[in-house]
Amino acid sequence: MSSICTKIVNKEIPCYKVAETEKFLAFLDVNPNAKGHTLCIPKKEVNKIFDLEPADYLELMDFSRTVAKAIEKAVDCKRIGMTVIGLEVPHVHVHLIPLNTMEDAQFIKKETLHSKEFEALAEKISAFL
Repeated sequence: MSSICTKIVNKEIPCYKVAETEKFLAFLDVNPNAKGHTLCIPKKEVNKIFDLEPADYLELMDFSRTVAKAIEKAVDCKRIGMTVIGLEVPHVHVHLIPLNTMEDAQFIKKETLHSKEFEALAEKISAFL
């Protein structure tokens, strides 16, 4: 069965796209820890990050770095945090989270944004790529 990420890649489910290459996709998390919380995924469905081919792993990290630098320019924050947990969705996904406090990285407090805010934020981040 396809993961929610694969359904997003296949355009069965919409997303607020930030960046895309032939192999990777970055989009805003719709249940964000902070404004600008972005997920970077490989388009190929792989469950665990360390099951990626070594070259794909390195390319995902490079793609994530590029996206993180754009988020940092678009969102007021002290730094961009990165985490890979992978328990909630069986598809590799890198969380890029704008951080101002340690609590922003704890997946406890969530931000609420409306669709227009998501759209504007995705466009703003994309503009820095």
